[in-house]
Amino acid sequence: MIFVFSRKFLLATLSSFVCALPLYAQDYPARPVHVIVPITPGGALDTTARMVVPGLSQAIGQPVVVDTRVGAGGVMGTRQALQAAPDGYTLLMIFDSFATNPYLYKTAQYDPVKDFVPIMLISRSPQVLLLHPDVPARNIKDFLSLARSASTKDGTGMDFATAGPGTSSRLSLELFKQAAQVDLTAVHYKGGNPAISGLLGGQVKGMIVQVSVAMPHVKRGKLIALGVSSAKRTPLLPDVPPIADTFPGFEAQGWTGILAPAATPRSIIDKLNAALKYTLAQPDVKARLEAQGSEVVGSTPEVFGTWLRGESEKWSRIIRNLKLTLD
Repeated sequence: MIFVFSRKFLLATLSSFVCALPLYAQDYPARPVHVIVPITPGGALDTTARMVVPGLSQAIGQPVVVDTRVGAGGVMGTRQALQAAPDGYTLLMIFDSFATNPYLYKTAQYDPVKDFVPIMLISRSPQVLLLHPDVPARNIKDFLSLARSASTKDGTGMDFATAGPGTSSRLSLELFKQAAQVDLTAVHYKGGNPAISGLLGGQVKGMIVQVSVAMPHVKRGKLIALGVSSAKRTPLLPDVPPIADTFPGFEAQGWTGILAPAATPRSIIDKLNAALKYTLAQPDVKARLEAQGSEVVGSTPEVFGTWLRGESEKWSRIIRNLKLTLD
């Protein structure tokens, strides 16, 4: 799809910012910029990148190329971005596994906080705690009473599906278990679709999964939504309260963002952030991101840096407690 922007509006939006930048940043970019996407084409991260890239290209006045580098759950592409020159011509589009991979894969060998410079947190995607409708609970309080009773009776927790060890559904389940002090048994499936199918078929009692995945089943009454994992209610499921209402501080969201290698000049980071803000403000881009279940954020570099540190600390603690490795 070709995006057409008003040159006059674009210049009005960016000119005051650009004029304040050093000459080095004003000369950037002088050639095409590559954005490494470290997962298979067609996924949510790849889709987000292809929504954002046309506007970014228009804003900076150079081609922006989506460079797919697949392998090891995103580790290979991340490592290639890490080795790139810190000149703003190689960027990295990331999602939530960026903050977990260094603790799951010994081969990752990168620090999610120190080895890259944050440019922008682009979007967040909440998850939702689901139950099979046969479970006689319609709120978190009643569910926890049932779950604790089941654990007391047979010594094992209620079965919850995950998309596999190390996935967001598994780690979020563990975060919930710790917050609620409840025993739930993780049943690992080989991917998200088999896990949802297992829940729909009653093979397991519940699951924590992306709201965008759950919505069709919830709206048809096939699954029951107890709580969303965002800090506040989501427009996607406005009648479902946050888990944080019961357990303050609970948050476990999917997200996307964009980084540059460490030591990339701040002037370049600021120029890219301004261009991305302009891009995300376009109604068609915002609408398409929201249609895939994302909340558009468009943060400052500082806010994204704080988010990354929080995600790294939270999930590294969970992974260490599980003694979980994937290589």
